[in-house]
Amino acid sequence: MAKGNQFGSEFERILVSLLAVATGLALIYLAIQGPLFLGHIRYKTATVINNQVVGQDLVNLFLLSIISITGGMALWFRKTIAKYLLITTPLYLIYYVLSYTIGWEWSSPLYAGNSEKYFFHFLFILIAALIIMLYSLAVFPRDREARFGKKGLAVYSMLFVFFLLVFASMWVKEVMEVMASGTTRGYDIAPAAFWLVRVFDLGFTIPLGLISVYLLWARPAASYPIQFMFYGFFLTMIVAVDTMGIIMFLKRDPTFLMRDLAVFLILGAIVFAGCFYILRGYKVKGDPS
Repeated sequence: MAKGNQFGSEFERILVSLLAVATGLALIYLAIQGPLFLGHIRYKTATVINNQVVGQDLVNLFLLSIISITGGMALWFRKTIAKYLLITTPLYLIYYVLSYTIGWEWSSPLYAGNSEKYFFHFLFILIAALIIMLYSLAVFPRDREARFGKKGLAVYSMLFVFFLLVFASMWVKEVMEVMASGTTRGYDIAPAAFWLVRVFDLGFTIPLGLISVYLLWARPAASYPIQFMFYGFFLTMIVAVDTMGIIMFLKRDPTFLMRDLAVFLILGAIVFAGCFYILRGYKVKGDPS
């Protein structure tokens, strides 16, 4: 791509920069309106689930909104860092919107809520995330080559895959408990949320992690944009999950398990170390360093 066209067309650059800033502002608005501050948004679920909502809204307010707004402004001024900021957000935002729209107990007469009044806010974030993702992949730098040492890559791969499988085994165990007895920890109060999280994690999050490891061995150079997008998702998602767990612990949430938080904290440490390792392993083509 020519240097003058490294951000795509002017229309694309302006549209995505505005969408990113607007997405950040929407995240701030929804976080303030929710149980974290004003409590104007009431989600149709058990009150105890608000502990997890508060954790996610904290991350949206102090991390995702800042990345989105900063990335949008950087793109407006044609700063290269915009590409790296914006590609980290879409997969997390898609997960977030699906959780906050179809993850509640809409068919249950036990709960009352009004989050449907904010449907178009969530819909906007979902559409913006899809556009930002496609744009970011299209303009992401292609001038990188992979320089990973086999031993280091093998150690990283084994650790990451091992804890991904531990994570998967926790969710599979709970799914098997529901199949066998009809219930499990926290299932009765929020079955829709239970299935959404297990389906998304077992069918999307964990496979993405395994695919990212495979690509590092099979197509390391070609997968540079994909790796960056995956790691943006892993980093933002693990921060959100760990924050939820800490809030649940502090609030003495009856559905909290220290085992889960311990696994997610270890996964978080591996993801952060892995991200640093992966970034160091990619160099600009022709760079002798």
